[in-house]
Amino acid sequence: MTEATLTIADRIQEKLDDLTRAERQLADSILENYPASGLGPLSALAKDAGVSVPTVARMVQKLGFGGYPDFQAELREELKAKAKDPIAKHDTWAEGAPSEHVLNRFTDAVIDNIRHTLGQIDPDDFDQACAMIADQTHHLYIVGGRVTHTLAEYLFMHLQVVRPKITHIQSTSNTWPHYLLDVKEGDVFVILDMRRYENNTLKLAEMAHAKGARVIVLTDQWRSPVHRLATISFSSRIVVPSAWDSAVMPLLLLETMISTVQDLTWETTRDRMQALEEMFDQTKLFRKFT
Repeated sequence: MTEATLTIADRIQEKLDDLTRAERQLADSILENYPASGLGPLSALAKDAGVSVPTVARMVQKLGFGGYPDFQAELREELKAKAKDPIAKHDTWAEGAPSEHVLNRFTDAVIDNIRHTLGQIDPDDFDQACAMIADQTHHLYIVGGRVTHTLAEYLFMHLQVVRPKITHIQSTSNTWPHYLLDVKEGDVFVILDMRRYENNTLKLAEMAHAKGARVIVLTDQWRSPVHRLATISFSSRIVVPSAWDSAVMPLLLLETMISTVQDLTWETTRDRMQALEEMFDQTKLFRKFT
């Protein structure tokens, strides 16, 4: 992964161990409203973070920029990338498309996304998220949006076999507020929100968080606004040579979560699976060849 392909958030994560206390404070401030946080004057960013102007200048250099204007220019490019529609994304790739076959180019991009994303995920955070999902003392809600509802439904279908007390909510539906009536403190929401981030999804997360629910968000490298409310946030790289973003990395995370939660709950999950198979036999839903 070259420095040119890293987002500023990626650079901050890579440099965390090398930052001073004041620089870490600045990093937290930048990430809190990333990438819009650094678009104002240098002095305003320093004031918002409660650090000195020289601290901002030093950290910008640590991140590999020649100065604050270069840092801001990169932020503006990232902000534009967050809002790109499918046509704009296709044009970006088409302009610099290499001559190799699309199968190779697409696969290389996906593998690069996987490597980079896994390098940024804290295994302890992943284990904690799976433990939260496996905890059957609290209700589990799965939330997807206009496109990500397909991933949410995939997660829901598998976890419905693994555990009880689970609900699938589509934030694009006008009935989603109904589901919040029964949310209790400590309940868990797994929310999928990729660019272009949906207002309904953010509002749902805000209302669930206000009721004491814990949020696990799966988002992209630019990070959904929901991440500010999340107990745990996973950022996946999703850019591929296409007008649409890739779902491979988020799906990899979901499938690994499903496997992990299944293992954590296997004593009860096995009984649920057996009962489900018996119902399949009774309904003759699937063909048998023996």
